[in-house]
Amino acid sequence: MEEPSTEDKSEAPNGERGEEPASTSAESDVNNPNAATDDKETNNQHECDNKESAPTTKGTSTGDKSETLNGETREEPSSTSAESDDKPKDGTDGEETSCINTQHNCDDKVSAHTMEEPSTEDKSEAPNGERGEEPASTSAESDVNNPNAATDDKETNNQHECDNKESAPTTKETSTGDESETLNGETREEPSSTSAESDDKPKDGTDGEETSCINTQHNCDDKVSAHKMEGRSTEDKSEAPNGERGEEPASTSAESDVNNPNAATDDKGTDLMMVLEDLGLDQFYKEKLSLSKILEINEKTINDEPPKCKSDLPLYFLKKLMMVNVTARKIERSASESNSEDTLSDPCNFNDLFACHNMNDSLNPLDLITALFLCSDGFVHQELALKMSMCQFSVPLLLPNCDTQQCTLMLWAMRDIVKKYRPSDLSESKGFIEDRIALSELPMISFVRLGECSLSKSEILNKLLSNSEQYHDTFVHRDMECGDIQRRISNGLTEMTWYLPCGNKNMDIFSEPVAIANLRGDIASFETQFSFLCQTSAAVFVFFDQLDSECELLTNKNHKAQIFLVGNQQNKRITLDVLKKLATRLNLTRNNIIIKSKQTNNADFVKSLKKTVSSVLTNTQLKMSIEQMAEVAHELGIPVDEDSPECQDGKKNADAITAEIKDTFQFKENQFPLQGHIWKDLTFLEKEECRLRNIGSEDIENYKSNLIKKREEQRKKQNSYAMSSVMTCFISAISSPHRERCYFLKWIRMNLDNLSRTELSGLRELYKEKCKDSENKQEIKEIDQQLSSSSLGVEHFFREMGQIYEASLYLPETDQSRQQLQHLPKLCAQLLLDGFPLELVDGDASNIPLRWVSDVLSQLNDLVSPKNKILVVTVLGVQSTGKSTLLNTMFGVQFAVSSGRCTRGAFMLLIKVNEDFKKVLNCDFMMIIDTEGLKSPELAQLDNSHEHDNELATLVVGLSDITIINIAMENSTEMKDILQIVVHAFLRMKEVGKKPQCQFVHQNVSDVSAHEKNLRDRKLLLEQLNEMTQAAAKMEKKEENKSFTDVMEYNPDTGNCYVPGLWNGNPPMAPVNAGYSETVYELKKNIIQQLGKCESTSNNILEFREWITSLWNAVKHENFIFSFRNSLVADAYMRLCTEYNQWEWEFKKEMYTWVTTAETRISNFGSFTATFEISDMNEFMTELKSEATTELTKWETKILDNLKKYFEQPEGHVYLVEGYREDFSNSIKSLRRQTERSVFNQITTAAEIKKGLKELDKIRATYTERIEKAVCDLIDKCRKSKVKMTDRELDESFDKMWTEAMNTLSFSKQQTSNIFTNVSLQLQTNLSPKGSHACELLSKKSLKDCGLEPFTYKPIGMKETVKTFLKGLWTWADLIKARQEIAERIISDCDGDISDKVKRKTNYHDTYIQEILHIIDKRLNKTDVDIDMKFEVSLKQHICGSAARKFQKMHEEFIQENDPYKCLQKNKETFCTDFKDVFQKRDQCQKKAEEFTNQSLKPAVENFIYRSLGVDIVDKMMTKEEFSTRMSFQYSVLLDLISKGDFNSLKEYVCSYEVYVKSWTSKRIKEYFSSGLIICELEDKRLNSCIDHINDAIKKATAEKSDSLRTFVVKICTELGDKLVFSQEALDAFMVVNNVDQEQFGHWLNKCVEEMTKSLREKFKSTMFETKLSLLHMKPENELFNRVIGCGKQCPFCKISCDAGGENHTHHFASLHRPNGLGRYRNSLSGKLVTDICSSLVISDICFSCSEAFFQPYKQYKDIFPDWNIPPDVSLEASDYWKYVMNKYNKEFAKEYDAEPGDIPDAWKKITKEQAVESLKKSFNMK
Repeated sequence: MEEPSTEDKSEAPNGERGEEPASTSAESDVNNPNAATDDKETNNQHECDNKESAPTTKGTSTGDKSETLNGETREEPSSTSAESDDKPKDGTDGEETSCINTQHNCDDKVSAHTMEEPSTEDKSEAPNGERGEEPASTSAESDVNNPNAATDDKETNNQHECDNKESAPTTKETSTGDESETLNGETREEPSSTSAESDDKPKDGTDGEETSCINTQHNCDDKVSAHKMEGRSTEDKSEAPNGERGEEPASTSAESDVNNPNAATDDKGTDLMMVLEDLGLDQFYKEKLSLSKILEINEKTINDEPPKCKSDLPLYFLKKLMMVNVTARKIERSASESNSEDTLSDPCNFNDLFACHNMNDSLNPLDLITALFLCSDGFVHQELALKMSMCQFSVPLLLPNCDTQQCTLMLWAMRDIVKKYRPSDLSESKGFIEDRIALSELPMISFVRLGECSLSKSEILNKLLSNSEQYHDTFVHRDMECGDIQRRISNGLTEMTWYLPCGNKNMDIFSEPVAIANLRGDIASFETQFSFLCQTSAAVFVFFDQLDSECELLTNKNHKAQIFLVGNQQNKRITLDVLKKLATRLNLTRNNIIIKSKQTNNADFVKSLKKTVSSVLTNTQLKMSIEQMAEVAHELGIPVDEDSPECQDGKKNADAITAEIKDTFQFKENQFPLQGHIWKDLTFLEKEECRLRNIGSEDIENYKSNLIKKREEQRKKQNSYAMSSVMTCFISAISSPHRERCYFLKWIRMNLDNLSRTELSGLRELYKEKCKDSENKQEIKEIDQQLSSSSLGVEHFFREMGQIYEASLYLPETDQSRQQLQHLPKLCAQLLLDGFPLELVDGDASNIPLRWVSDVLSQLNDLVSPKNKILVVTVLGVQSTGKSTLLNTMFGVQFAVSSGRCTRGAFMLLIKVNEDFKKVLNCDFMMIIDTEGLKSPELAQLDNSHEHDNELATLVVGLSDITIINIAMENSTEMKDILQIVVHAFLRMKEVGKKPQCQFVHQNVSDVSAHEKNLRDRKLLLEQLNEMTQAAAKMEKKEENKSFTDVMEYNPDTGNCYVPGLWNGNPPMAPVNAGYSETVYELKKNIIQQLGKCESTSNNILEFREWITSLWNAVKHENFIFSFRNSLVADAYMRLCTEYNQWEWEFKKEMYTWVTTAETRISNFGSFTATFEISDMNEFMTELKSEATTELTKWETKILDNLKKYFEQPEGHVYLVEGYREDFSNSIKSLRRQTERSVFNQITTAAEIKKGLKELDKIRATYTERIEKAVCDLIDKCRKSKVKMTDRELDESFDKMWTEAMNTLSFSKQQTSNIFTNVSLQLQTNLSPKGSHACELLSKKSLKDCGLEPFTYKPIGMKETVKTFLKGLWTWADLIKARQEIAERIISDCDGDISDKVKRKTNYHDTYIQEILHIIDKRLNKTDVDIDMKFEVSLKQHICGSAARKFQKMHEEFIQENDPYKCLQKNKETFCTDFKDVFQKRDQCQKKAEEFTNQSLKPAVENFIYRSLGVDIVDKMMTKEEFSTRMSFQYSVLLDLISKGDFNSLKEYVCSYEVYVKSWTSKRIKEYFSSGLIICELEDKRLNSCIDHINDAIKKATAEKSDSLRTFVVKICTELGDKLVFSQEALDAFMVVNNVDQEQFGHWLNKCVEEMTKSLREKFKSTMFETKLSLLHMKPENELFNRVIGCGKQCPFCKISCDAGGENHTHHFASLHRPNGLGRYRNSLSGKLVTDICSSLVISDICFSCSEAFFQPYKQYKDIFPDWNIPPDVSLEASDYWKYVMNKYNKEFAKEYDAEPGDIPDAWKKITKEQAVESLKKSFNMK
C-alpha cells in the first residue's frame, strides 16, 4: 500500500466513525458476468469464524491524488462490517463500508483487490459518538440485479450459524466528486448493509431504514471472484451527530423472492423456521403457545440466571414482560458477557481489539417479539400487547410473516389495552377520557423510509415522544442492547405507540392524543404496508437520503395522508431540483419538506419535527380507530387477527347479549332477577339463623324454624322465574368449544367493561375525590350505591348462574329443570382450569353461594384428580392501594384494575405448577385470591361494612397459606384500622389451628435505603401490631396472646417488603417503574420460597372446599373462634385421638404384662429355696420398683416421642390440631403417674401378702418335714420286721404314726385382724385434709353400722336446695334424684372393684381400701352436681363399711385356708399313699408326674391364661371402629339407639349414661365373642405359648442330672418362675416321700402335660363366656368403659358427655348437643320441657341462671363455664338426631320427668329417621 491521501480528512471525534460501503459476496455475481457458476455454492458455508480473505491494495497516493489501477479511480475497501462500525481507517474518514463475508473452513483463492486513489474531499464529520455507515447489498440482491445469476444461487438462503460473515469485495472505478457510480453504462445506487444496521446505523448518505439479510454460509469451499465497483462518489458524506446513525437499506431474502420472479419457491420460510428453531419456538408455530403455559410456575419463575442460549430468550423475555419489567427487551445472553470478560482478562492481547463481540450469536429484540407473536395464540397476543403498552414499548400493528410474505393487522391483540388521558379541552375541568385504544378514533402519524437514510428514524421518534427529563426507548433502535443485530424476520413489521396528554401544558408534547406508527424496512420492499399507512394516517413522514423525481410510490393517488419528506442535508445527493419536481408532483408546500441542515443539531431537528406534527394534529380531519383500520386492511388484502371463525363466533354471541343493554340497572333487574333483592334477603336470613339478633322473646327453635320457612319461600320465588333470554344465551355460549368459549368470555368482558366504563369512570373518580373529605358522608353513600347498581361485569352472569343452580337444588331430584342444570358446576370448573377468575365472595350481597362454590370445586377436583393439591396466596389491604395490580404484576394474571371496574368481594384464580417444580412446592396448582379493598372506618360507617370487612379478612386469611397485607404508606392512619381487622383474622386462625404466614407490602416507597430508613417504622408497626393483638385477644377472650408473634411467626426484617411507586414518571406516558417490577419479583420469589418451606401440608381441592364452608359458617356467627367447626380439624383430631388411644393401650398393656410378671415373681419368691428372709424380699422389692420406674419412664418417653413425631409428619393436617398437643402431652404424663401409682400398689400388696404367708409357710414346712421323717421311720420299722404287711395293716400303722406325730406338734390358733379398724384408719387419713367438719361427721357414726342398708340421699336445708337448684333450673325432686344417681353409680363401681379383689382369695391389704377411696374421690371430682361435705362423708362411710365387711370375711377365709394344721390334715391321704408305695417299692414316676401336673402345673396354667386373656380381649375389641375413639363410640351407641327405637334404652342413655354405656360395652363384648371361635383362638394361642415354655423347662431340667425329684422339680419351677405361679403347699405335699427315677419321671411328665393340654382345651370350650369373663384378672368391659367414658364431664346445659380425647384435656366439647328438655330442663312457668338446644342458645341473647351468676347471657357462657366449648351448629340439620328423638318421645320423656310435653317446632316434625341418621354422621364426621 502506498501513502493514502490525508487531505481534508473527516474528523471523527469522541469515538465516532464514518463508514464506507462494500458490496457483499452476493454482489460479486452481479458485477462480474464471468463469475463461475460453481460459486453458487458460496452461500452454503459452515463454521467460518470471521476469517477474511486479505485484500491487496496498490497505488495509494497522498494529497489529492486518487489511487488508480488500470486507469480507474477507486476507493479503498473497508474491513468487515463488524469492524466498519468501530474502526475509522486513516485517510478514509471512517466512512468506508465493508460487508466482507467471512467463511468457515474455506480454501478460498481471493483475487487481489486493486484500489485506486480514493477521493477524500469534503468528508463528513461524525461527532459525539455517532457513525455514518455505507450500504452493502445482501446476497439476496444479487439475484435481483443479476439476470444471469444461476438459479442454483437460490440456495444462498440456507445458511446457518454464520451471522455477519462476509467475503471481501473488490471495487473498481470509484470516482470522486459528484459523479455517480456506473456499471455497464447504468447509474446505480449503492446497496445497503444488513437489516440490523438499516434501522439504526446512519451510513454515509443512507436512510438507515432499508433491510438486509446477509446470508451467512455453511461448509463452503468457495473461490470468490473479485468484485468490481465503478464510479463511486464519496463527496458530501453525511453527518450523523449526537449519537444517531443513519442506516443503509438492504433487501431481505424474503424480498429477493418477491422481486425475483425466477426465485424458487423452496427458499421461502427457511429463515423464519431457522430463527424459530434457534429460539426453541418451532413447536409452537402450528400449535400456538397458550397463556396458561406462560403463566405456569416453574423453576425459572424464581431463577435469576440470565439466558445462556437462544432458546432461553423467549421465556426470559416473557417472564420479564409478564411482570411488566421495562428491561424485558434487554436480551443479551450471559455467554456474550463472559466472552468479553475473557478478552479483557488479557491486557496484552490486541488481536481482537476491533472485533464486534455482540454480533456472533445474538438476536435483534424485534425478531424475538415477532417470533413470539407468530408462535402464540390470540390471548397471549392480548397479554403481550397489554404488558408492552404498560412498559411504553411499541406494539405490533402489522405483523409480518416472511414465510407467507403477508402481514396481519393485530386488532385483537390491541383490544385489551385501555388508556386514560386528559386532552387540553378537559384540563380545566380535571376530567379525563378512558377508553380502549382499539376503539379510540385518533389521528395516526406514520414514519417510514424510502431507500437509504442516514438519520436514525427510531431514535428520532423516541426523542419526539419523550420529554427531555423523561426519555424512554419506545422503539428499538441501533444503540439499544442487541439493537444492532441484523434483523432476520421482523422486516416489514409496523409498530404502533400512542402519545397521550396529561393535561399539563408545560409537560405535554402534544396537547391532543396521537397514534404513532413506524414501519421497519424500505417502503419500496413493503408497498402493502405503506399503502395501508397512507390510507389510515393523517400524515406520513418519509425519511430519505436520495429521491427520484418520478417516485411512483409517493405519487399514488389513493393516499389520504399528507406526505412529509424528511431528509439530511449532510448527504450531498439531495438536490433542490429533484425536491422541487417532487413537491410539484405531490402538491407539497415548503412546510411538507423537512431537511436537517449541517448546522441543525438533533434537539433542534426534533423540535422542528414536533412543530410539524403538532400542526398536522391541529388541522387534520382524518381520525381512525384501529377497529376502523380493519376495513382498509381487508381492502388491501391484509388479514386481520380477528378474522378467525372462533373469534367471530365469540364476538357474535357477546354482541347479541350486550346489544340488549340500554340501561344497566334495568338490564340487571330484568335479566338477573335471582341475584337482586332475593339474594340479599337470603343472605340476611342465613346470617340471622346464625346470629338470632331479632329473636325478641320468641322460642329459639320456633324462630329458627320460621327462618327456614322464609328461606324456602325465597328459593321457591327464585324457581318461579324462568331463565332469562340473556342467561340462556350466556350458558349456551360458555358451553361452546374451548377456544370459542374463551373468545366469547373475552369479548363479553370487554363489551361490558366498555359499557360500565362510560358510566362508572366518572363516578369512581368522584368517589375517590369525595372520600378524601369524609364530611360528605351521605354523598359518598349515594355514589357507592350508584356504583354498585351501575356496575355490570361477567361476574354478574356467573352470580346469576350460581343462584339458578342453588335454587334448582330445592326442586325435587327428578325435576327436569334441576337435571338440566346439573352440568353448570362442571362448566365453571373448566373455566377455572382455563385461567378465568371465579367469584368466591359476592361483594354486593357479602355472601358466598356455598353450595354453588362447593360443587364447582368438586367438579374441578374431578377434572384434575389426582393432581389436586393447591397452595393459596391472598392479598388484603385498603381500597385503591394496587392490590390487583400487585397480583397481576407478580403472577402475570389479569384481575380487573381499570377505574371503571373495581374488585368487589373476592375472586379466585388457578395457576398451574410445572411438573418439575411440584416437588419443591408440594402442590399442583397455586390459587390466587384477590379481594376488595377494606374500607376505612369513616367509610365503613356509611354502609355498615365493618362486618363485611371482618368477614372477608377472616375468610381469606383462613383460606390462605400466605397472606399479603398491602399497605400504602400515605394511608398510615387507615392502615392502623385495617391492621386491626387483619390481626383479628390471624388471631382467629391461630385459635382454630390454622397458621397462615403473612407478608407486609409497603407501597410507594422509592428510596433505595427504604429498608434501613424504615427500621424505626418497622418497630413502630410491630408495636402497633402487638397493641392490636392485645385488643383483639381481649375482644375474642383469648387474652393469653400478648404479642403479634404469639399469634403467628413474623419477623419484622423479612416480613416486610418495600415497593416503589408503579409508574416511572407521570402517566399516561410513564412506563412501569423497573424498580416496582424488580421488587415485586423479589417478593414473588420470597413468597414461593416461603411456600416451599411451608410446614402445613397443602390442601387438596376438596379440603380447600371444606375450609371455605367451615370458615364461612363460622364467619356468619358473631363469635368466630367459638363458632368454628371444620371437618378437616375434626378429622385430624379424630386421627390424633385414634393414635393416642393406640399408644395409651400399648403402654397400659405393657405395664399390665410387667406387673403380672412381677406379681408372679413375688409369689414364687423363696418358694424354691431352702431359706427365705424378709430382708431378701425387701431387697427384691427395691429392685422391682427400680425396674418399674425404668419401664414407666421408657414408655412415657416413647409415647411423648410418638406425639412429637406425629406432629412432625407432613400429612394428615396435623398443624390443625397443634392446639391440642399440650393436652395430649399432659394426658401422657398423667397416665404415667396413674399407672405408676397402680403398679406400685399392686406389687406392694403382693409383697406384703407374701411376707404375711412367710410365717405360715415356715411352720407348714417344719411340720411337713417332721411328718415326712416319721413316715420314713415307719417304713424302716416295717421293713425291719420283714413281715409282709397288707394295705390295711399299713393303713393302721400309718394312722397310729400320724396321730402320734400330730400330737407332738404344737398348733397355735392363727390370729385374725380387725379389718374395720384398718379401714377406719384409712378413711380418717383420706378425710383429714377436708377439715375438722369432715372428721366431726365421721365420728358421729361407727363404720360397723354403715353399709348395712342401701344408700339413700337425704337433702339438707332450704339454702343448699336453692343454691343447687339454680345451677340447672331443675326441680327439687330432680336434684335429689341427680345426687342419688351419682351415689349409686359410685357405689356400683366400688362394689365391682371389691368383688374382683374378694374373688382372688388373697389376704387383705390397706392398698385395697386406698384404691376404693381413690375411685370415690375421682368420681366425685368429675361430677357436675354440687357435692356437700355431709354427702361425701356419708357416701364414703357407706362404701367403706360395706367393703370392710367383705374384706373381713375374705381375710378370715384366707387365714383359715392357710392354717398349718388344716394343710397337713388335707395332705394326710397323699402321705399315706406315698408311704405305701415306697414301702411296697412300687414305681411312682407316673403317679408323681400326674400329681405334679394336676396339683401344680394345671392350676398355674389356668391362672396364667385368665391373667392374660383380658388383655387379648381388649386388644381384639380395639380393632373395632366403635372403640377406636371416644367419638366413634358415641356415634355407634347413638346409631344403635335410633335403630332399636326403644324408649327405655333412650331413657337409660339420657338419665343413666354411664350405666347404659357400661352395659352396652359388655353386650358388645359378649356379641363379638358369642360364637366362641375368637375366644378359643385367643385361649389356644396363650395355652400353646405356655405349654411351649413348660416343655422347654422339662427338656432343660432333664438335660441337667439331678440328685432327687425335688431338685428336678425345683429346676422346672425356677425356669417357669416368672410366668407361672406355683402353690408352695402343693409342691411341698407332692415332693414328700418318694422313690422316683428322674428320667422316667421326665418321660411321664411330658405325657401328662399333653393330657393336660387336651383336658384344658376341652374345659375352655365347655366354659361359658360369661363365666370366663368373671374369672379374668383384667375386666375388658371396665378397661373399654374407662377408655370411652373419658373425663366424664357433661355439658352444663344439655348434660351430653364430653367427647374430647385424652384424660387431661383443658377444654370439654361434645359433637352433638341435644334439646335441654332431655336433660330435665323445663319452663319455670308452664312446666313444659324446653326445646332449646345449647348450640343455638349460645348465639342468642337469652339468659340462664346458676349458682355462680343470675341471668347470665348464654352468649357469655364461657365466663361461667370456661372449660366448655359449645360451638353453634354447623348447619340447621346438625341436631336433627335429637330433634327427631324429642319429637318422637316427647310425651314419654315428659312423663318420666314429671313435666309437661314440650312445644315441638313444625320443622322438627318433618324430620325423618334417615335425616336423623344423616345428621349424626355429619356431626361425628363419619364418612
